Amino acid sequence: MSTERNTHHTAIAFFAIAVIVALVAAFATTFERVGTRQVNNETPPGTMGLAKPHAPLDRAPGQPISGH
Repeated sequence: MSTERNTHHTAIAFFAIAVIVALVAAFATTFERVGTRQVNNETPPGTMGLAKPHAPLDRAPGQPISGH
């Protein structure tokens, strides 16, 4: 019975070590790929918020769309 118990504890210990190694590897690769660019809050001229400016429409609002 004690041999069976030691085998069980050994398997759990190996599994725990494998999980710890996997977590350390995941953190190392994640931090390696993190960008360190500086963020700028200023928007380019002509933009409002995150939207990009669009070209003006060829028609006035309420005017029907003409088929080309």
